[in-house]
Amino acid sequence: MLTAALWIPYVVAQVMTNGSLKPENYVDPTQRPLPNWGRRADRAYINAVETFAPFATLVILIQLTGKANAMTAFWTMSFFWLRVVHAVVYWTAIPYIRTIVFTLGFVAVIGLFVELMR
Repeated sequence: MLTAALWIPYVVAQVMTNGSLKPENYVDPTQRPLPNWGRRADRAYINAVETFAPFATLVILIQLTGKANAMTAFWTMSFFWLRVVHAVVYWTAIPYIRTIVFTLGFVAVIGLFVELMR
């Protein structure tokens, strides 16, 4: 649900800045102007979509193989909360912290992979 909800700030930025869509917006794919926070919201959403696939695959495989345990729960919860922090840090343009939080989220995915391989 988190990844699914992250498009909302981008849409809010679009509507606040440009109003609702007009028929010509469907023909011309040119990006309409957005404030920086709206562009960052879009990037945060795209980044969440890109990182969701490996995470979801590992969680499903862990469940199917019966390898769910306290560590997989820890890595899964860590990934979720790190993605929440990543989105907020991305929207607010806090430098360096975004990279650290993203890397920690990647470590959580690696942790899930290690647990799956045990």
